Amino acid sequence: MRSLREFLIGPPIPTRRLASERLSKFRALAAFSPDALSSVAYANQEIYLGLVVAGAAGLAFAWPIALGIGVLLGVLALSYSQTIHAYPSGGGSYTVARENLGTNWGLIAAAALLIDYVLTAAVSLTAGVAAIASAFPILWPWRVELALLILVIITVANLRGIRESGALMTVPVYLFLVTFLGMIAVGLVRAAFVDPAGSLAVAAPPASLPLSLFLVMHTFASGCTALTGIEAISNGVPAFKPPESRNADRTLRVMAILMGALFLGSIFLTQHFAVIAGPNETILSALARRVLGGGPLYYVVQAATLLVLAVAANTSFAGFPRVTSILARDGFLPHPLSQLGDRLVYSNGMLLLASLSGVLIVVFRGDSHLLIPLFAVGVFLAFSLSQAGMVVHWVRQHGPRWPLKAVINGLGAATTIITLGIVGVSKFLDGAWIVILLIPILVFVFFTIRGHYRETRKELALPAAPQAGALPPPPRVILPISGVHRGILEALDFALSISRDVTAVYIEIHPGDARRIRDTWKDWGRDVPLKVLDSPYRSIVDPLMDYLDALDGQLAQGQQVVIIVPEFIPARWWQFWLHNQTAWLIKLALLYRRRRHGHGRVIVDIPFYLRR
Repeated sequence: MRSLREFLIGPPIPTRRLASERLSKFRALAAFSPDALSSVAYANQEIYLGLVVAGAAGLAFAWPIALGIGVLLGVLALSYSQTIHAYPSGGGSYTVARENLGTNWGLIAAAALLIDYVLTAAVSLTAGVAAIASAFPILWPWRVELALLILVIITVANLRGIRESGALMTVPVYLFLVTFLGMIAVGLVRAAFVDPAGSLAVAAPPASLPLSLFLVMHTFASGCTALTGIEAISNGVPAFKPPESRNADRTLRVMAILMGALFLGSIFLTQHFAVIAGPNETILSALARRVLGGGPLYYVVQAATLLVLAVAANTSFAGFPRVTSILARDGFLPHPLSQLGDRLVYSNGMLLLASLSGVLIVVFRGDSHLLIPLFAVGVFLAFSLSQAGMVVHWVRQHGPRWPLKAVINGLGAATTIITLGIVGVSKFLDGAWIVILLIPILVFVFFTIRGHYRETRKELALPAAPQAGALPPPPRVILPISGVHRGILEALDFALSISRDVTAVYIEIHPGDARRIRDTWKDWGRDVPLKVLDSPYRSIVDPLMDYLDALDGQLAQGQQVVIIVPEFIPARWWQFWLHNQTAWLIKLALLYRRRRHGHGRVIVDIPFYLRR
């Protein structure tokens, strides 16, 4: 019978099939672009929410802001196209910044990237639920639960492996492209031949705030979330089929063109038709109603928006585990994050991403608008460091046409640094300060982890040459006992097989119990001495640890203490909870209690398996 794990995730895949798990351009666009393509949903919403407070005068600035973001999109696409060819091994901003700007800047970029990926997953899922709740308002109070449910589904799909997750993402992505581009096409036809332009002065609500430069900057910063995900392809180049760099570059160009068409097209139509969103409704929902009416096509667009925003989290599931695996291989994150799972994916990184995203969804109550201010700082910090690193790369390499390449990436660095300043200032009090504080904390964690690994390697290092000498004396064996039974006797036999210096230890919790144990031990104890320790506070662990600490000072030179821990294993999992876990507590205390007097301790577990 298949296990639940195998049913959900699938059977293990042999390592030799790793090359065959690569993605074609068609599937790669579906796997790496959902975040970038679907960001039109929450970016347009943020532009609308940012300007509507200034009434018609504010909404008039939506199109100029969109054009500015569109230019920035083109610069970034051209810049990351060069990164793909320069770094075909992937890693994106972290690898580029570390190799060209130094370790510190590389880790800052890595921290920003990881925060970006977690926020991408949380924002995409909450925005997707908001899209479908706009069509079905009854779902609005259940946004958190629905977002968590979709998160679980996406996580399981990605744990099944690259090919299966890519296949699953293909349908929603291309359905979204067909329906949304179709809606834009219909809207453009109507704008040109049927409907005259609407009047913002009539449609817009009265202004609650005056139009100001800060308001425009604040809205521009919010709208820049439309650019999230554009770096995902440069991070995941190794996932493409050969030739990896060329296929990744072509996919990036197609993705950038589609991003621009979706973003600028929807903003233009929103302006042209003077679309205003109602309560508990997104601006794209209002646009779809205006262009398509309230019939079946409207619901198809909303469903497609939900699906693509749901799988937009797949961009994070493709990028986050790869970045954490690179950091783990470099020693800045726990090594388990660098290990491929049964399905040839970095499953530990995926589970970590799912957990962090789930926490954000719950804490921010499933509201993407509350999450957006945390979003843009990490995105543009990673962009800026990557582009600055590429400038240094071309200057050092002096390859063909390097001055032109350096200028292109320099333009990318300049535009993203300026945008980062605008985002940091305008969004600071809205929540950007959290990310600004969190990035140095993560960098400190990275260095702390690497310091631990360095110290571990130093302590495990072999001496320059093997050292001859006399063999150490036999170990001194301590056998804690809870009574006298078959499990204890099996452990005692093993203790006598490795040393004649064996002492049994019994901790007396209830006065008078030791007399009965001593009497039984005389008959069954194989002449091994029995030490009885008093425990006035009814603790098993503390008296035993104190006894072992005192024993350390009596050991011969080079002699070790071996603690043999007998325990019985129930036949069924639920029976585990019917017994005291004393053996487990003893082992935990022995493992993590600091050694004293310079002596280590060996722990041997002797299980006794119950039959029923």
